[in-house]
Amino acid sequence: MDEDEALLATRAATETWVVLGRLRRRLESLPSEGGLSPAQASVLTRLSKHGPASASELAAAERVRPQSMAKVVVSLEQAGLVERNPDPEDGRRQVITLTEQGAARRQGDREARQAWLAATLRERGSEEQIRAVITAMALLDEVAHS
Repeated sequence: MDEDEALLATRAATETWVVLGRLRRRLESLPSEGGLSPAQASVLTRLSKHGPASASELAAAERVRPQSMAKVVVSLEQAGLVERNPDPEDGRRQVITLTEQGAARRQGDREARQAWLAATLRERGSEEQIRAVITAMALLDEVAHS
């Protein structure tokens, strides 16, 4: 790889980092179905992706105080979106799990965000640009799996 290719790759890496960060923040800022707060939606996403977790594990993963996470979990529990169960490995501890309603809510939010992104791409991009996005995502997926 010559110097120009190295500079081009560095520019692509920088722009990818910035744009993906902006896009993630924009998608997270979209209103959630049923008015979930960003913290509540984030917990549902984490449980959906990673499975049951204790409140302290969720707090650490979300980088919030345990007291703050306790409030989020209680609100999700009252809404019927999560439930607490004894940890099968340590009965003194409780793990938080998605309920069927919580999984459905999470899926609905995900579909709504995907629909927003698809509509926005159609609105702002040409067919050629949208195909370029698909090609770029394939490359980024390869990078992510290398």
